[in-house]
Parts: sequence; structure tokens; C-alpha cells
Amino acid sequence: MASSPHHTPSAHTSLPKAEFAFPGPLRDQLVAAILDGSKTSTTGLLAEYEQDGDPLPAPGERSVVVDSDDRPVAVIETTEVRVVPLADVDLAHAVDEGEGYTSVAAWRAGHESFWHGAELRAALGDETFTVDDGTELVLERFRLVADLRAE
Repeated sequence: MASSPHHTPSAHTSLPKAEFAFPGPLRDQLVAAILDGSKTSTTGLLAEYEQDGDPLPAPGERSVVVDSDDRPVAVIETTEVRVVPLADVDLAHAVDEGEGYTSVAAWRAGHESFWHGAELRAALGDETFTVDDGTELVLERFRLVADLRAE
């Protein structure tokens, strides 16, 4: 798409990238939920941050959400970060993930399926990786700052 003559490069190009799940149907679903406002929380494995050497997100930080084609589609801002064991995830967090969960048990089952999947195990370099009640999770809340699809 051609840009108009008065278009200037967006400030978002210098922001870190936020990737939800792996490219494909699940990422597409999660990105759509962010864009329609139904997804305002996300969960990560502390082990992933440690393996990648990435700092934990912090309130006030902004990042660019990319779709399955690695196109920037939104800017989000972290509003809260908690590190808790899997057993302590609450219903509000599960519901705010915007995936239709109505119980922590359903949320956990869906996430365990992802965490125990071949793609994540490969990313962690541990083909037998599993989670349990004590697995440390990074619970992040965020708000949609900008929808970049119109740019």
C-alpha cells in the first residue's frame, strides 16, 4: 500500500516486537482478540524468558504486536506484571486472555496443551518439558495503545 506524501515513519518501528504463540491459526486468533479489545492479559513461562535471556516486561513498556506474517498490527502497553506459580493463576487473568475461558481449569488445559506441544518444547530445547502447579509463570496485563492496520 502506498503511503501518502505527509506520512512520516511511525515511532513504533523502534519498539520491541510482541509475538503471541507461534505464527499460524492460534497467533491469528490471539491478535484478533487484542485488536477487538477482548484480550488484555497474557501468560508466559518464566523459563522462556530465562532461556532467551530476555528481561521480564515492566509496566509502562510498549511493544509492537505482529501477525503471522510478521506485520506490525498493534501497539500495546504493559500495565501489570506478576510472577506466580501455575497453581495461583486466577479466573480474572484467565478470562482476560480473551480466548473464551470461563474457568481456570479450562484455561490451564488449553495452556498445558500449548506448553507441552512440540513447537514450544523445541523452542526450549527440551523435548520432555512439562509444567506443574509450581511452574513459575509471567502474568502480564496490557492495554491496546494503537491499531496499526490503517497505517
